[in-house]
Amino acid sequence: MSNELEVQHERTPIVRRAVAGVVLVVAVALAIKLVVGFLAAIFWTVVGVSLVVAILWALKTLFW
Repeated sequence: MSNELEVQHERTPIVRRAVAGVVLVVAVALAIKLVVGFLAAIFWTVVGVSLVVAILWALKTLFW
């Protein structure tokens, strides 16, 4: 009975480390996804503003 208790006690830190590793990997993946999404939002905002400026410049050049 003492051996079973020792084996269970030794296994728990391994399981906790494995769960902590999985949680860490998921947290890092979500953080990377958020950063990439934020950078993509900034990129498309700049593209949209540039497009509007280009259209206004072209209209000004053609009609004024």
